[in-house]
Amino acid sequence: TSFQEKRVCLTPDAVSALVNNGHRVMLESGAGEGANFDDKDYSESGAEITKDTAKVFSCPIILKVEPPSIEEIKLLNPQAILISAMQLKTQHKEYFEALAAKRITAIGFEFIRDEDGAYPAVRQLREIAGTASILIASELLSNENDGNGLMFGNISGVPPTEVVIIGAVTVGEFATRSALGLGANVRVFDNSISKLRRIQSNLSRTIYTSTVQPKNLLKALKRCDVAIGAVRGKNRSPILVSETMVEQMKNGAVIIDVSIDMGGCFETSEITTHDNPVFKKHGVIHYCVPNIPARYSRTASVSISNIFTPYLLKIADDGGIENALRFDRGLRNGLYFYHGILTNKSVADWFDLDYSDANLLIF
Repeated sequence: TSFQEKRVCLTPDAVSALVNNGHRVMLESGAGEGANFDDKDYSESGAEITKDTAKVFSCPIILKVEPPSIEEIKLLNPQAILISAMQLKTQHKEYFEALAAKRITAIGFEFIRDEDGAYPAVRQLREIAGTASILIASELLSNENDGNGLMFGNISGVPPTEVVIIGAVTVGEFATRSALGLGANVRVFDNSISKLRRIQSNLSRTIYTSTVQPKNLLKALKRCDVAIGAVRGKNRSPILVSETMVEQMKNGAVIIDVSIDMGGCFETSEITTHDNPVFKKHGVIHYCVPNIPARYSRTASVSISNIFTPYLLKIADDGGIENALRFDRGLRNGLYFYHGILTNKSVADWFDLDYSDANLLIF
């Protein structure tokens, strides 16, 4: 029901795995439609389908991709367990007060860590965003979309498409992988030498890498056909490409600002939607949709489901959420409410709320 959200937490195969392990799964009718899973697929996998939203929200464990609205929180039973994204940047104080009033235990899946200390859900979605950014750019370059009529493929005798990628983290790595796979000439910029070294070793090939020096970056941007912004910041992405630099880019070049959800790293970026994704500024096509993975809802749903399913089975095997949190530090890292007590310091600081350390509450 959230704006332009088409993903779903569990695929029919995941439901089948849970049901075969003796669990009951109730699904709101139509929940999987955006990802092209229909109710029949789910019911054949053993899920119970209902059109009654209140009935779904009265279950002891609630799974959602987007955080629930205030109206939906009212439907939750006291002491229920909520597993969803938290999306701190878009939240309001009332959301946390409503969860506290219902004594909810809430886990934000983007904060769950795996045994390597990485954030699996965030990484999965960034892999999709990185790969998607190149696919979207290749569409925007075609005549069909008023582009320059360029093709990404490495055609004999034709100079390859020039791609500049700013940021060598997961999005940058997967964008580079896809662009190279399509035969483009790629230049990667990042201020961290270790990230540039890592991207080279992960790709097992030598590519052009550079630290972000305005002169070098401008030279690359003037030549490129596609520029991809994949820079993350602590609170906001740093602006690394000024409006003056964008003005000097080729007419019909494409900018895909993947970091727009954190403010964007191009000065000319403005948030757009899936319905109206592009705008032109200084002759350059800008694509600045914050939620790129929702464009590939089925792939994104399968990858989210792959993270949720093992955790749900593990919670049951450990004898419930209390024990699972006690033994699994990675899962505990995703916990931001424990029986109505806020356990996340950044939320507490952001909204001026009281918080307690989860380790003191659980042990």
